[in-house]
Amino acid sequence: MNETPSVGIHDMSFATTHYVLDLDELARHHNVNPAKYHVGLGQDAMSVPAPDEDIVTMAATAAAPILQRHGTDHLRTVLIATETGIDQAKAAALYLHPLLGLPSTTRVVELKQACYAGTAAVQMAAGLIARDPNQQVLVIASDIAHYQLDTPAEATQGAGAVALLVSADPAIARLDPVCGLYSADVMDFWRPNYRTTPIVDGHYSITSYLAAAAQAWRDYSGRGGRDLSEFASFCYHQPFTTMAFKAHHHLMCSAGITPDPTAIHAALRYTTDYNRVIGNSYTASLYLALTSLLDHAGDLTDAPIGLLSYGSGAVAEFFSVTVVPGYREHLRTTATSQAISSRKPIDYDDYRALHDTHLPTDGGRHVLDEHTTGGFRLAGVTNHIRVYETC
Repeated sequence: MNETPSVGIHDMSFATTHYVLDLDELARHHNVNPAKYHVGLGQDAMSVPAPDEDIVTMAATAAAPILQRHGTDHLRTVLIATETGIDQAKAAALYLHPLLGLPSTTRVVELKQACYAGTAAVQMAAGLIARDPNQQVLVIASDIAHYQLDTPAEATQGAGAVALLVSADPAIARLDPVCGLYSADVMDFWRPNYRTTPIVDGHYSITSYLAAAAQAWRDYSGRGGRDLSEFASFCYHQPFTTMAFKAHHHLMCSAGITPDPTAIHAALRYTTDYNRVIGNSYTASLYLALTSLLDHAGDLTDAPIGLLSYGSGAVAEFFSVTVVPGYREHLRTTATSQAISSRKPIDYDDYRALHDTHLPTDGGRHVLDEHTTGGFRLAGVTNHIRVYETC
């Protein structure tokens, strides 16, 4: 009998927006000590989308290098995970067909469950590949966190996309078989169809996150998962980076371990570098943490990495990956660094103007000015149809 091949992350790529706001600018506007953001939230800056950028342009930019490297011969499914979708019916991934030259013989789905949806897409991909190891699945988590001005959540905005190629015999990390799950109906964060910004109960969202993390870990442990001490590092969903440290502290307590600040720092230190300067990227956040870890840590060959995915509402999953030999040859560390450093800084007035920019809804023909220097842009809207182009 043939041994079932491992399934996991074969390639990964990141994209973000054209603009960036340093949180010192926001602190000056709010007349607060910048430490409130830099230390309290663990955030230094946030990506801000240009008027001609959205989840589709970021998704295309993140996915293009993967398709250039691997082609599309084995690509059978494209999954976009997002909680900032652009249409109530049509999957955002369908707009990628003309932009990226996707095969027509491709299953395309958009998944939604707050910030957890990226992990749902990864698990769906793993199931498809277990059935047919010859196929590959492109998972793209792409989101724009957009909150009301002058609210506590404003400093945790951000935007980004992470594309993952999931395949058999992966070149970066294989998915381990055990996972722990938890879901419950809670109203900590939600966005009704008639609102452009979410409703957030900040304190309740934090406590819901911590409770869900503990329950997902309990389920993972009960199903024969690894002991907490066996993991080389941990990646958490990061609505703001200090939340990862709060979550790991809580997880250690839940596992009956006395929290040690030094150990917590060592377990998470390399996972927050990118999220700290990008801001909250919702579905992409966890996988940006994993990208940061792989790019900045020492050799992680054969190391198990714990991942905690959380989506308000709420769903949580604790699972793990094991880094495979030779993974460094497949990372895109330089490209990720360039995507972050090439953003154009803006002042608070420019940010505020961009924040209040909305696409027309009258069904007329509207052409958008060029802002982004990325590979793809939203050129305009005509008859309620979004028109994209390659730059």
